[in-house]
Amino acid sequence: MFLLTPINSGPVMVDRHKLVSALHAHIDDRAFPCVGAKSASNSGMLEVVTAWSLTSAWDDVAIHRALLAWSKHYDTDSHGLRSLAVVFSEPGDLTEAEFEKAMWERVQSLSNKDKWLGQRYESGVSSDPEDPHFSLSFGEKAYFIVGMHPQASRAARRMAYPTMVFNLHDQFVRLREEQKYEKLRTAILSRDEKLDGSINPMLARHGEISEARQYSGRAVNDDWQCPFQDPRKS
Repeated sequence: MFLLTPINSGPVMVDRHKLVSALHAHIDDRAFPCVGAKSASNSGMLEVVTAWSLTSAWDDVAIHRALLAWSKHYDTDSHGLRSLAVVFSEPGDLTEAEFEKAMWERVQSLSNKDKWLGQRYESGVSSDPEDPHFSLSFGEKAYFIVGMHPQASRAARRMAYPTMVFNLHDQFVRLREEQKYEKLRTAILSRDEKLDGSINPMLARHGEISEARQYSGRAVNDDWQCPFQDPRKS
């Protein structure tokens, strides 16, 4: 079951049912490798926000508001895996590099709003995108993003509409404490290899290299520079 957060989106009408259904179908596909996302979907702990365009700031205030509410809700109920997904109705023809650029523009805008509202950065993670312990922070909770879009080279990331999935870091810390994380990670990597014929070369454990390199799903070189700038240092 999906929890649907409606947003009055853009200068065009957004078919929210179509966007939610597309994400549902993508995750429910038997070959989709992320068993964590499947768990969140099956347990009703996947909230879906629909928005107009990934290349526009039109819905950023509403998206940030949804993130703050999601973070606050986690304070009162931290059981189980959960994700907040933002599905945009367009554009559907972005290259991987163009998707990455637009995704980071949205991230920067959302992060700026977090600062303006006086939200503290989650302790235990870094706001420096070059730091191996980097993570985003919204509503004083650490997040990492999984980007998906129609032109993604990896099948698991090839969603019908541009999508940003926000995952709470703390839930994976809890899995490590419960000694369940490695089993989950191994299952996902195995399924991903079966789907694409190889393991995603961009995947790494938190603390090994900056997770910012993984967000868009595009394979990047060692000299890749993250476009994110910590608004708290500006």
